Amino acid sequence: MTTIKQKIGKAARGFASMDPLRQKNIASKGGRIAHEKGTAHEWTAEEARSAGQKGGLR
Repeated sequence: MTTIKQKIGKAARGFASMDPLRQKNIASKGGRIAHEKGTAHEWTAEEARSAGQKGGLR
């Protein structure tokens, strides 16, 4: 099993050194709060379609 340090080649610090589940919990709190405040981006169907098409291009 590779560790975070082995993957990036140097000591992981801050957010990168946290347990993945803890990172996910912190990030989801930020998303929820942004939606409550009204500052989160709301994707339109067209924006989502465009972003999805770009993901498949290289």
